[in-house]
Amino acid sequence: MHPALRITILLPLSGGRPCGGFKVAYEYANYLAAQGHAVTVVHSVHPLKDRPLWSFPLRKCVSLLRKFLTLGWNQGYRPDAWFSVRPDVKLTWHLSLAPRNIPDGDVVIATAWETAEWVASYGPRKGHKFYLIQHLETWAAAEERVLATWTAPLHKIVIARWLAEKAAALGERCVLIDNGLDFSRFSLTTPVRDRDPNELLMLYHIQAWKGTADGLKAIALAQKQVPGLRLTLFSIYPRPEDLPKEIEFHCQPAPELLKQLYNRAAIFISPSWSEGWGLPGAEAQMCGAALVATDIPGPDVYAHHDITALLSPAKNPEALARNIVELATNTELRVRLAEAGHANIQQFTWQRAGAALEAELLRVVANPRTPTVGEPQLS
Repeated sequence: MHPALRITILLPLSGGRPCGGFKVAYEYANYLAAQGHAVTVVHSVHPLKDRPLWSFPLRKCVSLLRKFLTLGWNQGYRPDAWFSVRPDVKLTWHLSLAPRNIPDGDVVIATAWETAEWVASYGPRKGHKFYLIQHLETWAAAEERVLATWTAPLHKIVIARWLAEKAAALGERCVLIDNGLDFSRFSLTTPVRDRDPNELLMLYHIQAWKGTADGLKAIALAQKQVPGLRLTLFSIYPRPEDLPKEIEFHCQPAPELLKQLYNRAAIFISPSWSEGWGLPGAEAQMCGAALVATDIPGPDVYAHHDITALLSPAKNPEALARNIVELATNTELRVRLAEAGHANIQQFTWQRAGAALEAELLRVVANPRTPTVGEPQLS
């Protein structure tokens, strides 16, 4: 029987909008609480350690304070609209991640570079320090600052092989735990062969590295060869004003609707230039869509060319378009890839991932070791 731990997980912002990295953190919180641990998830309206609230211009300061009070009053910082957190997981909301807002405990886990800066500064009463690395977040901050968190004295856990290789190149020890997936939320309900091959689905994102512009260009090219192709987009963002009216668009669809969209789609398109792991492509495979994706690290754990997906180089809409056309016009290939992808993705359960994380937390608490720069090791 393992001891019950007091575990704190830090998130840099509100959980009110769907986010893959936040979903992973909430899944781990649920799993750990189900094993009898006392779990607190701390959210912050302003996560930057080097910019206290009072250092901002008055208008910005007032805006952050208004957001803090509003989301605190209406509970809008919680993920209830898109994710179910167990009632025994404590969710808190603070202006910052300063030590006074963090409960004392056995373990404290950073989930992003901003939170890692805070965790590295905490005293021992907050618990053993962990860093769940979900991406190389150089798109969010200066590379030197992000990489400084990778070399901070924290126990590193990475979600993908390419991140483990990056840590090793920096001389850092880490543990690799692939993400899990919630098969009670996303599953195959519409037989693969019964789907209209013209039904396409893609995530819309405003970050350039998500490749949305490439995906839209690829689809437009594919439609010249297969005029019947129909695109549906879903997003956390409102519908862009310049989006052609014939494209179906869903802003923050409820989980059940998103499951229906995945099950209606014959082909899911993932045009990203970079991903930490890539949850949407995996969710599409869970629901039986054939995957057309860019050949990048992260999704490569479940997207294997001509086995579970069709892959093409990133930033190459023409190649992406050729793969869309290939699947839209070749039913047997589409069905083969969709069925193989669906079978392969079944291995990525939260039971497996959660048990691995819990084992690592318990190991470190029982036998602490200094997580400093040294001989690279994938534990």
